Amino acid sequence: MAIKAAIKGVGGYVPDYVLTNAELEKMVDTNNEWILERTGISERRILKGDKGTSYLGARAVENLLEKTNTKAEDIDLIICATVTADMHFPAAANMIAHQVGAKNAFSYDINAACSGFVYALSTGSQFIETGRYKKVVIVGADKMSSIVDYTDRTTCVLFGDGAGAVLLEPTEAEEGVMDFVLKTDGAGEPHLHMKAGGSLHPPTHQTIDDKMHYIYQEGMHVFKHAVVSMADVSAEIMERNNLGSDDIAYLVPHQANKRIIDATANRMGVGEEKVMMNIHKYGNTTAATIPLCLMDYENKLKKGDNLVFAAFGGGFTWGAAYIKWAY
Repeated sequence: MAIKAAIKGVGGYVPDYVLTNAELEKMVDTNNEWILERTGISERRILKGDKGTSYLGARAVENLLEKTNTKAEDIDLIICATVTADMHFPAAANMIAHQVGAKNAFSYDINAACSGFVYALSTGSQFIETGRYKKVVIVGADKMSSIVDYTDRTTCVLFGDGAGAVLLEPTEAEEGVMDFVLKTDGAGEPHLHMKAGGSLHPPTHQTIDDKMHYIYQEGMHVFKHAVVSMADVSAEIMERNNLGSDDIAYLVPHQANKRIIDATANRMGVGEEKVMMNIHKYGNTTAATIPLCLMDYENKLKKGDNLVFAAFGGGFTWGAAYIKWAY
């Protein structure tokens, strides 16, 4: 039998501080009704103090290890999907590995914005399938509050901080990561990006004054592309694997905007009762949204359930994965 990579556990972490729509009303020209109608978000979590994304990721991995009764030193590989690593280098994954005591793991980051977890999951699963590694941890973690302009009413209502993690282990059963479809289109760069901080525009007083170190998003353009791309790739993976809407236990979509999620579900023919949704309480945590959904819905999942993960992110990146739940 061919080896597959099965998700054998889920962990997560969100900060204690809750940023509500009511609080945002005092910061920018917006209101609760507008935010709810346009995004479906009621609140989001914010990491306060001198802590970075690695702190979020490490707490999620610690939660995962405790729940699965796994020793940190037994982990072979940690991949962290993030766009808000603590610093350009070392990788957030390296810092997470150190913080949790995964001294035998090698680690690295993947930067694919909101699609990062799907990219990292597909990458990590292949290390398992080769037979080289037995325990791979995939982390999605972002401190989006660190790159959000809280005077920009169009973006500050969307994002929150959080982290989720899954443990991949080998199986010879017909379960685990069954298939994935990954896409990119660099033509999307002008519409969703962070202008400064990299080699093209290193930090200067001018880049700071011009607010170039924050998320820039052309909302309507991104919305149109996200709706089409997430729906298309979800439909493609279902067709490739002969899955009808009745075969799907849950769609697990990136939590960017409730309207995008609804459009993707409609294209797949999946009813609202089959859509994992927690955007109302966390907002868009970028690479963390899908594993945080798994954390919140874990007790509803049954062995053999068919799941479709779908995501769309800046750059543009997008993708879908077909998962058969293993526990």
